[in-house]
Order: sequence, then structure tokens, then C-alpha cells
Amino acid sequence: MIHRVLIVGSGFSGAVLARQLADLGGISSLVIDSRNHVAGNCHTERDEGTGILVHRYGPHIFHTDRADVWAYVNRFGEFRPFVNRVKASIPRGVFSLPINLHTINQFFGKRLNPEEARAFLQSKADRGIGEPANFEEQALKFIGRELYEAFFQGYTRKQWGCEPTELPASILTRLPVRFSYDDNYYNSPFQGMPAEGYTEIVRRILDHERIALRLETTYDPAMAGEFSHVFHTGPLDEYFRHRLGRLSYRTVFWEKSESTGDFQGNAVINYPGMEVAHTRVHEHKHFAPWEKHEKTLSFVEYSKETGEGDIPYYPKRLSGDKELLAAYAALARGEERVSFLGRLATYRYMDMHQVIGEAMDFASDWLAAAAAGTPFPVFPPKSAL
Repeated sequence: MIHRVLIVGSGFSGAVLARQLADLGGISSLVIDSRNHVAGNCHTERDEGTGILVHRYGPHIFHTDRADVWAYVNRFGEFRPFVNRVKASIPRGVFSLPINLHTINQFFGKRLNPEEARAFLQSKADRGIGEPANFEEQALKFIGRELYEAFFQGYTRKQWGCEPTELPASILTRLPVRFSYDDNYYNSPFQGMPAEGYTEIVRRILDHERIALRLETTYDPAMAGEFSHVFHTGPLDEYFRHRLGRLSYRTVFWEKSESTGDFQGNAVINYPGMEVAHTRVHEHKHFAPWEKHEKTLSFVEYSKETGEGDIPYYPKRLSGDKELLAAYAALARGEERVSFLGRLATYRYMDMHQVIGEAMDFASDWLAAAAAGTPFPVFPPKSAL
């Protein structure tokens, strides 16, 4: 019989899981988090000096193709229309991303229509590459050398701290090329920003009589004895005290500036070239265009390897990491009454909508196992560990 469960982490994974277990199964939970706020890296807060709603750990734009996920988040707050229109600043000028018909025509000084542009890029592609073995080969086969070197080569080196030839080809498949003038960064049918920020959304998700919250609390294995089950959403290697070694991540940090007026006229501008050390600049008031502020805040973003004490952001998933992940997954499957959920616990790059959808699905799977008296799932079935 399930009495009370412990959920480690109050990001979207932990919060949605707790709410679903309460709503669908009547299960009580204690949610703990080592930070002094909920919502994890999606945390938003008002800047005291300007009143601007700031994404403290970097920008998060909500988008999804799942109607149920969109309906779920809208239960807990108003999402207003927002389209992410990223620009890229290189020595030759400012261009639209993802690469679209405007980018192609502007970059090459052409006036191509969609079919002409498609044929033109095919002529630029490296036809000598069969099955791309890495990120660079995928790019050269996909868009050719000029666009690759202008928009991806340097950015990739700065973002990941390694050569593009060391990264898997699959990373580039997330970046579309459009033969139209559509500069919407995402293809998802549902897109928006929470009017009151993500932290307020998560607070409301956790606002349930069967959910208790304890912040500034670090998980200790001794806690497990007080609960029927533990759900861990933090780093998988951290759960095991890094006994086999550390999984590698990239982390990011920012230089913040305050000024009057408008700093760059857009929410996000990428800086792909190696002539500057940073990767992009965010101007946070543009993430809430319905608000008006006399002042502005800009954040210059840098990437570096994650060290002890740093917040892990992007899993590198190089060959050595995948071997280490498999070893940690084997340890995890040997644990009793513990499940692992979310991007850190499964060592994957996941957007918010994927995290939320997976937590919704996992809660249903776990409750079904509890009702049937079968073994509880350790990882989500699609986690690809």
C-alpha cells in the first residue's frame, strides 16, 4: 500500500509528478529542493531595480505539439502569445535563425524562390558524405560549408567546448531549414509565455492539500526510510555520490547590464563567430512584449565546462559519458523503491514540454503499476538509457 512518497526536486518534473499522483491517485508527497525557490532552472523573478520579469537561469520559451500538455500548463496560469525570433550577428551582418529563405537570400545576395533555394542549397551540400558520423559532417551534407562556418562552427565550439567533429550528428537535426520566410524558431503549434512567469505556474501546480514542500533541503538517503517510494529528479551521478565518476555537462553564466531604452531590439541574438567569447545576448523585457519598462536588462551568455558546485545545463553525451550512463543506470535498476525522472536523472537534453509530458505519462504508468501490484518503473520508457 502506498502511503506517502518523497519527490526530490521542485522543477517541472517533480511538481507535475506530485500533482498527478495527488489528483489521479490520491497519493500524498513531500517535495524537497536544495534551492530556495521552486521551478528549477525555469525560475523567474522580478528584477528589483527595473521590474522586468527575469529568467534567472536563462530564457525558456514554452512550445509543444501536445494538446494535453498545452491544456495542462494553461490550467495553472495564463500563457500569452509569444514567437521566438532569434537573430544571429556575424561580421557580415545580422541574419534570421533558423536558416530560412530570407537568411539564404541575404547571405548569398540572391533573390531565390523556395524551389530555387532548395536546389541552390543542394548544390552547396557535400555530396561525398554518406551517413554523417558527427555534427560537422551532418552540417556539411545538410547546408554546405559557407552557412555551416558562418552560423554553426564557432557557436558549437563555444557552446560545447569541443570540436564539432566530436559531437553526434543528431544535435543538428533539431535545427530546421525553411524554404519560406517563416522565422519562427519553433515548429510547434502551441507556443507562448506565462504572463506571471514560470515560478508562479509551478507554485500553483504544487498548491494541493496532499503536497508538502520543503525548500533549502538536500536529499539524504536516510530520508528514504520514511516514505513508500522516492522519485529523484536530480543528476543521476549525484544520487550515487559520483562513485563511478562524473557525467559531463556544459554550464552557462552571464554578465548582466542595466540601461535605459532598448538594448538590442530583440529577445535573443546569437553570436556564432570566434571573434567574441560569448554565445548570445538576451534582453529579457522582450520575452514579455505586453509589458512596458523604461529601463532594460541585457545578459551576455558564456558557456563553460561544469565544475563542482556549478549548475549542470546541457549533457554532452560523448562516448565516454554514454558508457558511464549505462553503468549508473545499472546501479539505479538495483535500487529498491526508487524511480528516476527528468532531464538530469536520465541525462538527456529535454525542453519544458517534453519534461512535463513525460512526467504526466510516468505518473500514469506508475499508478497503473501500483494498482496492478507489478514492479514500479525505474525510468520513463522513452528515456533511452
